Amino acid sequence: MGRIARVLTIAGSDSGGGAGIQADLKTFAALGVYGMSAITAVTAQNTLSVTAVQPIDPQIVREQIRAVVSDIGVDVVKTGMLYTCDIIEAVAEELSQLKVPIVVDPVMVAKSGAKLLKDDAEEALIKKILPLATIVTPNLPEAEKLAKMSIKSLEDA
Repeated sequence: MGRIARVLTIAGSDSGGGAGIQADLKTFAALGVYGMSAITAVTAQNTLSVTAVQPIDPQIVREQIRAVVSDIGVDVVKTGMLYTCDIIEAVAEELSQLKVPIVVDPVMVAKSGAKLLKDDAEEALIKKILPLATIVTPNLPEAEKLAKMSIKSLEDA
């Protein structure tokens, strides 16, 4: 029997537990992998709405990543809500030093419609995070924003 895979999620915290760090850690546990987290923002949300978002200082995000990598180690990284340009830059700098698969979920908007990525951070996400990705998992609206085109069929995608 081999070692348990170590997966780091870098994302926002969802007080409702249906998305973000909370959902990622539940998924990791269900898949039998060891989950760790670096929190990028704290949100006040439930199934109906997002009422507040507080970004975490980018240096704290950076230190969370370094703490996990330097001691526990990481086999795979998954990113979610990164929210601001400064957080994206810090995360990109840290991830560029790792030689592991990176799954990028380009979280931009909550199911309720609330923005989870600042307008001025979209270009940073495209230029700094996407090139590091092993795989990108956008939903349809995110794919349209990233591709800067309407997607109506599989052929468009």
